[in-house]
Amino acid sequence: MRKLIVMAIVAAGLTAAACNTVSGAGQDVTAAGRAVTSTAEDAKN
Repeated sequence: MRKLIVMAIVAAGLTAAACNTVSGAGQDVTAAGRAVTSTAEDAKN
């Protein structure tokens, strides 16, 4: 029973870490998209 609880806590920790990683990657992609959009707007003018 104790092993099951420990495994559940570890799994929850890994899941939380993965969510933060995916969130950070999403923010990076968003920033890159804004940079491309800005550069395209500058080139258009």
